[in-house]
Amino acid sequence: MASYAAIDLGATSGRVAVGTISDGKISFEIIHRFTNDPINDPVDGLLWNWSKLQEEVLIGLKMAVKKYVLTSVAVDSWGVDYQLLNKDGSLNKRVFSYRNLRLEGVMENTVKLVGKERIYKSTGIQFLTFNTIYQFIAGLSIDEFEGASQFLMLPDALNYFLCGSMTQEVTNASTTQLLDPSTRDWDWDLIAELDLPKGIFPALHEAGTTLSKIKGHGQLDGIPVVAVGSHDTASAVAAVPMTNPEKSIYISSGTWSLVGYEKPQANTSNQAFEIDLTNELGVQGTVRSLRNVAGMWLLSECQRDWAAQGLDIKVEDLVAAAQKVATNSFLINPNDHLFLAAGNMVGRIAEYCIANNAPVPTTPPEYARCIFDSLAAAYDQVISDFEEVEGHAFDVIYVVGGGSANDFLNQLTADVTRKKVITGAVEATLLGNIGMQAIAAGEVSGLPHLREMISTSITQKIFLPS
Repeated sequence: MASYAAIDLGATSGRVAVGTISDGKISFEIIHRFTNDPINDPVDGLLWNWSKLQEEVLIGLKMAVKKYVLTSVAVDSWGVDYQLLNKDGSLNKRVFSYRNLRLEGVMENTVKLVGKERIYKSTGIQFLTFNTIYQFIAGLSIDEFEGASQFLMLPDALNYFLCGSMTQEVTNASTTQLLDPSTRDWDWDLIAELDLPKGIFPALHEAGTTLSKIKGHGQLDGIPVVAVGSHDTASAVAAVPMTNPEKSIYISSGTWSLVGYEKPQANTSNQAFEIDLTNELGVQGTVRSLRNVAGMWLLSECQRDWAAQGLDIKVEDLVAAAQKVATNSFLINPNDHLFLAAGNMVGRIAEYCIANNAPVPTTPPEYARCIFDSLAAAYDQVISDFEEVEGHAFDVIYVVGGGSANDFLNQLTADVTRKKVITGAVEATLLGNIGMQAIAAGEVSGLPHLREMISTSITQKIFLPS
């Protein structure tokens, strides 16, 4: 039986799992979990502890090969961040986090220089202050690329560490805001206009490509490394059990809520520009039209604040208590830039409410209710914008990822949007990663087959508007 190792790196934690297919169903075992704790460097600011993540991945893979004969290995992670490859072939140890304060004001200055419409027309990507394009411009000011031969987004940097592959998978490349979604190649004209060093941009590959075999890691050597949707949302969307994608909304709910729909081509129309619609690439030639909405990051940061005060409150207890708070008693714009940085989230929410002459929550259940109501309202606004741009209604919302286990938020989403909500694929990213490896191996015929298989592998819940 084929066994596929999926490495899934998130902004707060990571894991290594092994998946198999039997009787038309996908199952998996999580072999190793680990935290992802950034470093607050006194000079460079917030950095990823990349050497630790590499070590944890190797620990997980070595645990996996003790139990399974691995058919292949594949990596996915969050988007926008990158690692530099030095000219001597080594990986630069300094890996900036997208929450690094070096990015303050960079996007605003860039769009003044080049023009917002110019950037959007050829890249179709939502304007977020931490997109790679602005990280690169910040890097120019500190000679970050001096001595660098190229960059790799983090999943492919890990692939390079494992097997020496030096090319870049397109789904994560599209989060840079430097790729043309219609050609699925770098936007070389924009790169030239911004005076970015052309030589650091790697060749591209699609999900499903076999890259090379692991080498230099002892007992792991010889295992094929396969490209999947290396942006974790691309892997998650591949696992959404949609039967009619063009009439379906997905919400990949985790640290962020990625709200979107799948299309065969990008939409960079004036209407799409006006609503800041992003056109990230998906697996098997698809485009993920979506918007980033804040997610469980808001609640987890509040929990961290309360824990520092001696209040260790579990998510399930917050959810239960929040249901006793009146609907829409407290509302915020969860996408306000105020909530992007880590730390003092409770204080930031209070600051936002005071600045906007809105009621301020005072207890943990009130803060939780504020977050849940605000997220549901944000989802509704985004979906309404999608329907206006596309000229048709969407029938159903599929919620996947860790946040899909929050039945209260799922019901709020159904009530506010007046649409049916279907959940069940809590581990969508792992399922999509494993599924794309199975497609590459010929065990699954394609995306429709994979989604049909996933729908029979999970228990789905349905939430109807009340």
